[in-house]
Amino acid sequence: MPYPTILVHVDDGAHCADRIRVAAQLAQRAGGHLIGAAPTGVSRFLYHSIPQDKDDPTLALHLDMLRVQARAALGAFSAQCDTGRVASFEARVIDDEAGAGISLHGRAADLIVLGQTGPQPSRGTADLPMHVISGSGRPVLLVPAAWPAGPVGRRILVSWDGGREAARALQLALPLLKDADQVSISVFEVATAEHAVADALTADPRPWLARHGVAATLAVHAIEHQRRLNRRHEVGERLLALASGAAADLLVMGAYGHSRFREALLGGVTRSVLDAMTLPVFMSH
Repeated sequence: MPYPTILVHVDDGAHCADRIRVAAQLAQRAGGHLIGAAPTGVSRFLYHSIPQDKDDPTLALHLDMLRVQARAALGAFSAQCDTGRVASFEARVIDDEAGAGISLHGRAADLIVLGQTGPQPSRGTADLPMHVISGSGRPVLLVPAAWPAGPVGRRILVSWDGGREAARALQLALPLLKDADQVSISVFEVATAEHAVADALTADPRPWLARHGVAATLAVHAIEHQRRLNRRHEVGERLLALASGAAADLLVMGAYGHSRFREALLGGVTRSVLDAMTLPVFMSH
């Protein structure tokens, strides 16, 4: 069964309903359970450190207000699930920061659904995608702002370089790949990375996918060498252009980089896709 437990981040943002709709669609497709998770935005360690006999009434009032806001957002989530006839769902207030809380609760889910970070992110969500991708240990589906109504995962584009991250993303995306009408694999040939194409073709995933019932095509796309420092940024732009030209409704890729405490430094391709994404993106780190 594909993703029997899906967790979606819920807040009062303008595009929250879009990602709830996508998460609900996937949950209904699998007959699975959908968890709406609304963080309060205050670290769980603060809650744990407050002595029971020395409560600060001002702090307590502030925390209560944050919980009220989270419950209001979850009320809209529950109403949307009822309207969409989601068979199994729950609303969960998380007393924690968004990144840490979603990552922790998401580890008991099969898939985490987040929204794209906009130019004016809500409190505590500026680095949410990077934090959850690098810290949750689960695949993350990112929904762009104002993603139009319609199915996700019918026409899938896969970014492939034969690397560990790409292989992990491909494996975790198998339930979606098996259900797709079309799967296209793209390999980028960059003059400054001489062995990239050879590695990608040596680890050609098409025979493996075929044994899982997935018929896929593979194409190599050359990027002309230019004297630029930010080559990976250009690969990200080309990847999104390919997805647009193919009318893809899902991009599958590995997320590259290294994680630090409260900060995730992801590679140039990953960051450029996160910043400029125009379609849902399935990522794994």
